[in-house]
Amino acid sequence: MLSMHNISKVFRTDLVQTHALRDFSLEVAAGEFVAVTGPSGSGKTTFLNIAGLLENFDGGSYRLDGVDVAGLSDSALARLRNEKIGFIFQSFNLIPDLNLFDNVDVPLRYRGFSAAERKQRIEEALEKVGLGARMKHLPSQLSGGQQQRAAIARALAGSPRFLLADEPTGNLDSLMARQVMELLEQLHEEGTTIVMVTHDAELARRAPRNIHVLDGAVSDLHVVGTPSLRAATV
Repeated sequence: MLSMHNISKVFRTDLVQTHALRDFSLEVAAGEFVAVTGPSGSGKTTFLNIAGLLENFDGGSYRLDGVDVAGLSDSALARLRNEKIGFIFQSFNLIPDLNLFDNVDVPLRYRGFSAAERKQRIEEALEKVGLGARMKHLPSQLSGGQQQRAAIARALAGSPRFLLADEPTGNLDSLMARQVMELLEQLHEEGTTIVMVTHDAELARRAPRNIHVLDGAVSDLHVVGTPSLRAATV
């Protein structure tokens, strides 16, 4: 699903250059659930942005679901991102003046689905996360945990093969964090490939595979589960 080899990313200013990633190599098989940990500034967010095709890289190679992304045009990257990837952000990123139905609808409008298919996808996604009865509510009328579940529904409605979660429980209390994690575990059991960046060691341990990022590279790897799901750093 994801294959990165010797990825490098350098941020430059007039006075300094910062190596965000150095020879970063990682493979994630289809159907895996991987938790990514590491201190602030270690390169986790840069990795996630590159994995999600939100940011370019300076060196190395990256194949997403068999597609070499290097050299793709902006429109091709946007199409690949919209068709293959779902995003879950710490800050939810819901549009405050749209109800949940319309929030989930926003990315679907770029996929060319008919109105009937969009409606079916939206209703199914909101039912899956337990919000079917609240689809006409505004984000401000929901708890933090409900808003995060709405954000997950928005990601799921497009049937992504690959789900990227950036600190998905960072703004939630412990009870709501566990509920969101249980939902992610359910999605994993249904076959979705998930990469989750987290500072929460307890949540990271619940993922079948953990990697630790330090100074822009994978520094440690821990795998729990059957050998068929194991993927190694290269």
